[in-house]
Amino acid sequence: MDTGSAPGHQTIDGDRLRSLFLQFFAEHGHAVIPSASVIPENDPSVLFTTAGMHPLVPYLMGRAHPAGTRLVDAQKCVRTNDIEEVGDATHLTFFEMLGNWSLGDYFKQESIAFSWEFLTSAAWLNIPKERIGISCFGGGNGVERDEVSYAAWLALGVPDSRIAFLGIEDNWWATGDEGPCGPDTEIFYDTTNGVACDLGAGCKPGCKCNRWVEIWNNVFMAYNRTGGQLVDLPKRNVDTGMGLERTLAVLNGVPSAYDTSAFRPILEALIAKSKFTEAQIQATPELLKALRITADHLRTSVFVIGDQRGTAPSNQGAGYVLRRLIRRAIRFCDPLGIDPGAWVATHELVIHMFEAAYPELRQNAERIGHELRLEKDRFALTLKTGIRHLTKEIEELKAAGSTALPGESAFKLYDTYGFPIEFTQELASEQGFSIDMAAYERRFAEHREASRTLAAKSGLADDSEESVRYHTATHLLHAALRHVLGSHVFQKGSNITQERLRFDFSHPKPMSKDEIEQVQAWVQDAIDSGIPVTAEAMSLTDAQAKGAIGLFTDKYGGQVSVYSIGDRSMELCGGPHVQNTAEIGRFKIMKEQSSSAGVRRIRAEIV
Repeated sequence: MDTGSAPGHQTIDGDRLRSLFLQFFAEHGHAVIPSASVIPENDPSVLFTTAGMHPLVPYLMGRAHPAGTRLVDAQKCVRTNDIEEVGDATHLTFFEMLGNWSLGDYFKQESIAFSWEFLTSAAWLNIPKERIGISCFGGGNGVERDEVSYAAWLALGVPDSRIAFLGIEDNWWATGDEGPCGPDTEIFYDTTNGVACDLGAGCKPGCKCNRWVEIWNNVFMAYNRTGGQLVDLPKRNVDTGMGLERTLAVLNGVPSAYDTSAFRPILEALIAKSKFTEAQIQATPELLKALRITADHLRTSVFVIGDQRGTAPSNQGAGYVLRRLIRRAIRFCDPLGIDPGAWVATHELVIHMFEAAYPELRQNAERIGHELRLEKDRFALTLKTGIRHLTKEIEELKAAGSTALPGESAFKLYDTYGFPIEFTQELASEQGFSIDMAAYERRFAEHREASRTLAAKSGLADDSEESVRYHTATHLLHAALRHVLGSHVFQKGSNITQERLRFDFSHPKPMSKDEIEQVQAWVQDAIDSGIPVTAEAMSLTDAQAKGAIGLFTDKYGGQVSVYSIGDRSMELCGGPHVQNTAEIGRFKIMKEQSSSAGVRRIRAEIV
């Protein structure tokens, strides 16, 4: 099982490292369990699975795991708390965490022995022992210094000069303010092969220089923090984590995860679609960062959409983060000269790279491509206009001697151009500008309240993006029914949620299969045509004279809002609506039935 002579001389890829890790622990009595979803189930406290231990918290707390007391896995993880740092040598949004677990079985000494054997044995990773450094818990939280781990490392031959005792901030791991926790021992790789920094003998693992790279963390979860107090868990557990991408970089002697098999094929594919050569990109820090961002965000987007509990881009929760990643990547395609469509098409390569380990990606390939293309098209409708608006305003502010973007301007970018506030902050920061966030938050709160009121008037259950898409679809459905069935058709009511629309309309008999197909095709054609949705305030008399249709006119005052979708639809409505029909998606009529005498009902979904 020889993987090479030494780090820097190996050619081990991600699939090989993952399989070696799983095989090693399987041979030592661990059950191989599949990765949990990257989107946590029944846990509203986080948007994504951020660590390997996250899905196993109930079992760390004492519940019996069906696979036994020794487990091993490769867990999909997403962390976006430091998204602005992505593009340097170390930060990623998606990563794989290799982990082995003891649920009340073995503890410190056995765990440390397993790690040492896997890392240094010639049968496994064969890392030179003299390149390994260690940190141990130095005491705190009412827990004494970890002499057991220290002694175990010494017994394995690690010299005292390469072992550091660190405090709570470095060697105490917890799931959060409450929950299972405990001291840990961390394993580092010496990138300089013994060359210390200016601290000399003080240059031990944990030193702030670039000598030591952490590759593995063994957490000894013996406690539960509850009400600010530490109490013993029913059983003592071991939770370890080895970052696959970071370890690959060490084993292959390359400077970053982006130089490993986890990224190189993606980078090479994107470079081929760029207007620059790899040498030009490598020589230009801004271009190198842009390339890494486009690769990282594409990889993460594929895993989030293609997950067994995958989500779509939206304005809420995990979908909001996904939208930000896709749009941020598309923006960084521009300086590289990469067409956004070509960036989206590269998702097929990502699927191919990881489908053996994560078959759900291939199973959901169609959904991945659809959502990426749809979000690209949505963003393309607003990106150039929004950036032009922001650039113009910043130039005017600079001329006036200001370096602060008003909150109202930031809100307009969100409301009119669909920019997430973080996106605007990033663009402004590049120009040396701050944003009046207090004013932005006030304006955003006003907007949310107004949207809720409008949503209630329009039959929407809420003002989420999904419901708003369905609302615009009802206007198209109304117009399509009048086009196919006749001008006698009028809306008799609607009910809209994030999952579907229900539309009641006047018609004396059931629709035929052919009529349903015609209506569906008419709506989809309007969606695919990418028609802007515009609003205009006018008197009720003028609206009727222009041909706008609408019911329940007693709810309007002297002035009415008229929403038009090109020449396809014109209706009196309080909103809210999408900015362009391309944002809606695939429209599907699920059912047509009677609602009451002379009134039919359609249920439809966006799929």
